[in-house]
Amino acid sequence: MAAAASGVAHARQKRAISGFSCPQAGQATIPKAYGVDERSPRLEVVDRDELRALQAPLKERYRDDPTAARLTLRSEGTLGQERIACRVETARGLVEAGLHPATGGNGALACSGDMLLDALVACAGVTLASVATAMGLEVSGTVRAEGELDFRGTLGVARDAPVGFDRIRLIFGLRHSADEERLAKLLELTERYCVVYQTLSGGVPVEIACGDGS
Repeated sequence: MAAAASGVAHARQKRAISGFSCPQAGQATIPKAYGVDERSPRLEVVDRDELRALQAPLKERYRDDPTAARLTLRSEGTLGQERIACRVETARGLVEAGLHPATGGNGALACSGDMLLDALVACAGVTLASVATAMGLEVSGTVRAEGELDFRGTLGVARDAPVGFDRIRLIFGLRHSADEERLAKLLELTERYCVVYQTLSGGVPVEIACGDGS
């Protein structure tokens, strides 16, 4: 499979996430994700026909009953004020998040900013693999996300400093069997159908509520 020789980028002005790029595969590295257990059983390989067979009845159901497609995903954490931390239960185990070293942490706990980038990488990688399978393409390689932020914002040091990421880059290092046209289509569809990418790039209202904790 040929390595991608040039980037296919979609610039998004005035948005936190700047778009996709696809440099040489050797330039992209990705750290081990939270919750990965090498002892976990391997999932079976899914080819294009199997993917279609899995998704066809779901698509038909959602077309017939759009309300069936609306689900509420949830995440919950437990405060750990003594450690300035929050323990989050995930499908693969417990993750304890704390302060980033740039805000006073010692680096022993996970950083929620990194976890946000992890979610983007995971969603983009799964989406690209699914789209590539549906297109009959062989793809391997890595996905990397980089986020830039000014820590003066979250520490309240400067009122003009934004709180949160002001730029995110999503970079694929791919070895693939596609020509330039099909590679561009693969990235276009990955961008279109990646839930986390679309949420970050488009923005979504976030509501905050407070109960009694019981």
